[in-house]
Amino acid sequence: MKADKTSRTAQYMAFFRALETRQRERLFADPYAIHFLDSKLRIVTHLSQFSLIAKYIFNTINKKIPGALSSGIARTKYIDSLLEKAVSNGVEQVIILGAGFDTRAVRLNFLQSIPVIEIDHPNTSNFKAEIYKNRIGQIPENVKFLQIDFNKQNLDQLALEHNLDFSKPTAVIWEGVTNYLTEEAVKSTFVFISKFAANSHIIFTYVHKDILINPESFLGGKKLLEDLEKIEEHWTFGFLPEELPSYLNKFQIRLLEDLGANEYRKRFLPKRSEKGYEFYRTAIGIKE
Repeated sequence: MKADKTSRTAQYMAFFRALETRQRERLFADPYAIHFLDSKLRIVTHLSQFSLIAKYIFNTINKKIPGALSSGIARTKYIDSLLEKAVSNGVEQVIILGAGFDTRAVRLNFLQSIPVIEIDHPNTSNFKAEIYKNRIGQIPENVKFLQIDFNKQNLDQLALEHNLDFSKPTAVIWEGVTNYLTEEAVKSTFVFISKFAANSHIIFTYVHKDILINPESFLGGKKLLEDLEKIEEHWTFGFLPEELPSYLNKFQIRLLEDLGANEYRKRFLPKRSEKGYEFYRTAIGIKE
């Protein structure tokens, strides 16, 4: 990410959620997402309420980044459902690492009485706080913004400075982040997560390691990586799915589920036929 800008990919995810919100049959509603878009994307979102224009928009996105839109929408709903289940199973606080323009703290009713701590790069965090204050009204009282550069700063120090409570069962959401980090940064973050109480849940995304080694083995993979390089948001890290359970075990985390884009797309969008983005995966583990 460019040092003086917010994440462009965070804005694209907000764009996808805003488009979904405009559909008559939708997986979820996110009335806040549109506030994070630039003027061009806002206009496109408003126009998407017309079915013919919506079809053109969806086809254009799918041609440019095969599977990204349907994958992103299905993944949002999947993580929402995993988080709701974690809260119903006793989670007492939520921490969102690399929060981007995630609006779960304000759009999910079951989080209104639970502390939500969002941790992100200062550029994105400050921009998001201003959007909440200027266009939504205010930052909810149960929501706190903390700032960090994951590749340069220490989460333990951040936790000490802000008195994070490790004794509470916690749901940690880590969406769209691991693929931008170094191997050491990923490891140190899992060490940090492992310090939370038993029954804490970690919900995170990652990319299949093969996309970094042989991008042409996935539909649209080569072009996607080239486009990310152009906006200086290149991917640097991935897991092999078969190695994930043993990796998490090192941190006393048991893998509960690990789905690729095709699988969570089939679960939540069974009538959609889009292909692509199969390398993007979502996993949930529990601290034992």
